[in-house]
Amino acid sequence: MQKSLILFFTVLSFICNAQIIKTKRGIVSLDGTHVAKITNKSNEYTFMDLKETPIFTVEFVDKSVVDSVRDSYVKINRVYNREKTLDLDYISPSAFSGDEKSAVYTCIKGLKIIDERGINIKNLDELFKNMPKRKLDNKTKEAYTTRTKIDKLNLEVNSVGEILSNGVPVGYFTNLPVSFGSDDQITDKNFVDIEIYDAKSKYIGKYITTTKQIKTAGGKTFTLYREMSGRASILKYPTYKAIAERMAILDPNFIKIQEKVIVGDVVKDGVEKDKK
Repeated sequence: MQKSLILFFTVLSFICNAQIIKTKRGIVSLDGTHVAKITNKSNEYTFMDLKETPIFTVEFVDKSVVDSVRDSYVKINRVYNREKTLDLDYISPSAFSGDEKSAVYTCIKGLKIIDERGINIKNLDELFKNMPKRKLDNKTKEAYTTRTKIDKLNLEVNSVGEILSNGVPVGYFTNLPVSFGSDDQITDKNFVDIEIYDAKSKYIGKYITTTKQIKTAGGKTFTLYREMSGRASILKYPTYKAIAERMAILDPNFIKIQEKVIVGDVVKDGVEKDKK
């Protein structure tokens, strides 16, 4: 009985203390009091005081890190001091809230840079002095680590299906469609598996078009893209470059990270080769 009473009063206290946040016709209200104004252009929202003086912006970013792993966050920038931009996590009042509600809710509940007196400049400046770290889950952290490795390879696929790393040919695709383009997505219309070979014509693996999986010569299998629900749609089909990137991660011997090679007194760029 005592536990039930404690739970009841806890919930009652939460309801009584809950702030009512509304945004209507560009005016942000907190418990019925107008505290700020907001406008937007595309995915960027500008917060203004009640005199319509722009104070800061909130830009929503949703990007693919690697494969089907995406990262969503906001960039915050002060209008009166644009030296720094903050990348921060955002919160939403519900799973179905749009960007505007999420931006307002984040500024009031999460960052506390808007309160009952309006935009809190002191808290806003303090936010930039003590920049909070983002709370990334392990999957996203791993994806960024993978992306760093991939970026060092600087992979490209040219118009004939040749794979280059930092400008050096390292492999090629076979079974390409007649209308091949290096940035084209591989759709279900391609029923023949796309194979990958290294620069010495050694078979590295293939992309199975029916299952959207990469399978290496060594037997490793990886599904590139899965259907996911959320605020942004996921690309269903990979590009040839995405396949080359993931194959390089699955098979470290396929492409070596470029390093500086000293030839005499000259430092040259070169793709690392297997040491014998």
